[in-house]
Amino acid sequence: MTQAAMSSALLAVIDAVAGADGDDDRVRAALERLDLEPGAAAAVLDRLLGARRELGRLRRREHELTALFASARELAEVHDTGTLLDRLVDRAHTMMGCDVTYLSEFDSRSRTLRVRTTKGSVSPLFQQLEVPPGAGLAGAVVESRAAHWVADYTRYAAERHDAGVDDAVAAEGLVSILGVPMLSGADVLGVLFVANRQEMAFTQEAIALLSALADHASVVLQTAQRIRELQRSDDEARSALERLTAHLGERDRANTVHQDLLRAVLAGGGFGPVARTLGAALGRRVVVIDERDRPIADSEPSGELTLGAVTRGALDAARTSGRCVLVDDDGLSAVASMTAGARYFGAALLGVGTFELTPVDRRTVERAMQVGALLALQREAVAEAESRIRAELVADLVDGDPERRADGERRARRLGVGVAGLDTVLLFTVTGAGRGALVRAAQQQLPGALVGERRGAVVALVPSDTDAEGVRARLAGAVGEPVGCVRPPGVDSVAGLAAAVATATRTARLLSALGIAGTTEHTDDYLPYSAVLDTDPRSLREFLDATIGAVRAYDAERGTELLTTLRAFVRHNASPTRTARALNFHPNTILQRLDRLDRVLGTTWRNEERLFRISLAVRLDELAARVDPHINSGDQWAEHP
Repeated sequence: MTQAAMSSALLAVIDAVAGADGDDDRVRAALERLDLEPGAAAAVLDRLLGARRELGRLRRREHELTALFASARELAEVHDTGTLLDRLVDRAHTMMGCDVTYLSEFDSRSRTLRVRTTKGSVSPLFQQLEVPPGAGLAGAVVESRAAHWVADYTRYAAERHDAGVDDAVAAEGLVSILGVPMLSGADVLGVLFVANRQEMAFTQEAIALLSALADHASVVLQTAQRIRELQRSDDEARSALERLTAHLGERDRANTVHQDLLRAVLAGGGFGPVARTLGAALGRRVVVIDERDRPIADSEPSGELTLGAVTRGALDAARTSGRCVLVDDDGLSAVASMTAGARYFGAALLGVGTFELTPVDRRTVERAMQVGALLALQREAVAEAESRIRAELVADLVDGDPERRADGERRARRLGVGVAGLDTVLLFTVTGAGRGALVRAAQQQLPGALVGERRGAVVALVPSDTDAEGVRARLAGAVGEPVGCVRPPGVDSVAGLAAAVATATRTARLLSALGIAGTTEHTDDYLPYSAVLDTDPRSLREFLDATIGAVRAYDAERGTELLTTLRAFVRHNASPTRTARALNFHPNTILQRLDRLDRVLGTTWRNEERLFRISLAVRLDELAARVDPHINSGDQWAEHP
């Protein structure tokens, strides 16, 4: 063979081996041109084909590395998780040359695998597949955290089959499947799969390549997970910051309110500043009511607030618990009570504002009500001190001792009280339980008067033009029980006050003995009875029973009117004729009734001494009946033992 022919044959062999088309016949044909011995030709051919296969493997490896480097660059450049996973699956599909490539994400809580992205899939059932724990090839990959493949899925282990998974695989027509895990340390993030629609085996190189791509997918999922965690942490931090900012705002608001309230109390401004300060801080109307539900302060006077059943229930709960109670009732949002121990002084009614009351805001309201209770106690203490001073002053002025009376006048001048204009006495009576409340109410109703408690009654020194009945009615409404009032004639000087109080006291005792209560009476109407009679109730009852009790009993037994005849007989100076004329009866009728009275009272009842006693009893009986018509009942005196 010539040199030229030898060179041409060698070049043909080299081109055949280095060719990218993978045609081994070209290698054999080129080798035959070298005209080698058969044994040497076979050895050379074997070496050349091996070199060709290795060259092909290196080219594939170069291609794979190029693809992996491109994937790595995308990891650094692309930040959208979905886009990255789609590109990874697409690249794996191209590099592996399989029919279907898909990625399933692992849920660590439910331990299920859900298909997230696919390439080459045509079945919606497969694209939405969710593999339960331990099922299918995917279950084996998750449990072992290693690659698994099967040449024919229908012949896979029976215990791994699941009806839902089998239906999805059959719908896609898959036969051979390879799956590799996507890991983060010991945690499974998902599984990357490739599959063919005909039976085939997967080489170690294919497994290694898919595993490398799965590692890239793991980085994507880990990054997405970290981003989600960072986002969640950021959201939590923002939320915590917002809560902290709101809490600090609430605390600042609460501190401001507390300081403003203390200044208001120290300045002696009353409940008005409490309502206005609280209303301004909480952005809503605040109404303060007293223990009788009467408004005493309003931050925004804009009409009355009605207390419905829901609000009253909330007030009871607030009074019991001492807490600010939320309520939704006719424009109200919350209520809180002013209490000190067992004492209840009133409450605050809060309208609807621009924001919901937080727990700190409710504590602010509660502290405001504590300040309100302190204010009420302070005012009560001042009022009690003033009440004691005025009661002592009243006691001095109505005392019969000239020296003590003069001292009382000097003290009144120092207090700026004009005693000269207080020329009338009003004596009020009530049951013992309500006497303290009556004193306080009288001081409020009679601001220019002197009021004090004296010997079980409440004495008020007032100007002569005071409406006694109007004052008595208002006091009865304030204390919630009947109040009696006795008014003696006015006096010319302070010296006459003692006698006026004594007269009023005797009259009040007489009224009590007669069972008369809750009216305004003048002492002149009860003279001379209050002066001459013992006004002990039992003694008075015994006197009336002893004198006219038998007549009452006779009338009650027989339905007669002997007591009416006796009253007329006394009124007309014991004259039968004038009595008959007054009652429009014939004189003989009156005489017959007088005879019956003789049988009831005894024949001596018209003697001078007995008639005087009977006349006094009859006039007392008539006087009581005029004030209270029910006193005509025969049981009247039994009701007042």
